[in-house]
Order: sequence, then structure tokens, then C-alpha cells
Amino acid sequence: MEPYESPLDAIPGSHPYPRDSRYHDAEIGVHVRPDGTEVRYTKRRLLPPLPDEGAIAPHAVSGGERPDHLGQRYFGDPGQWWQIADANPVLDPRELTAEPGRVIGIPLPGGAMGTGHG
Repeated sequence: MEPYESPLDAIPGSHPYPRDSRYHDAEIGVHVRPDGTEVRYTKRRLLPPLPDEGAIAPHAVSGGERPDHLGQRYFGDPGQWWQIADANPVLDPRELTAEPGRVIGIPLPGGAMGTGHG
């Protein structure tokens, strides 16, 4: 088990999102319909505080790059693009790479933006 894993992580169905998902720590709400049926939903996820300057590395966007490419390059997982989006901050991840030459911040592994895989 990794240092910050919960024993609940090993129980199938204990979390609606995988441990490395941006929604893993989001609060789950329950809406009860008039017939008593419970509907679970993910409550709004607010962006975390921006990392300190020392916790990010600059990256100049190249033509043809995509957020998933950056996730793979820096975190070893294309699904981790969200850490880069949160660090910049953008809601639409395509904004990260839409403009070649733009300098964006890449959160360093183990920094304030998450555990990272780098």
C-alpha cells in the first residue's frame, strides 16, 4: 500500500472515482426522489489553491501538443492532464495547448497539486 492510500481504496465500489482521478476527493451527495430512490452525485469540485512558484516548472507549448501528451510526458499517465489544468488554472483543458509558444506551469511531483507520478 502506498503511504497515503486508504484501506477503503482496496474495496471495490468504495469510491466512485479512481484514486488518481481529479474527482477522487470530491464530496458525494445523495438526492432522495419522492419515491424514496436515492441518486448519488458528485458535488461541485472547486479548484485547489495554485501551487507556489517553486512547485511548478515552465513548459513552452509546441504545435500539435495535447493535454494528454503532457500528462504522459510529465506524470507517466495521459489521464493526469487535469493536474496541469488545475495548476494554470483552466476549465477547458484544450486551452493549455491551443497556442503554440504559450508557457504553462507543470506541477512538480509531490508538490501541492497532488501526488504526481513523475
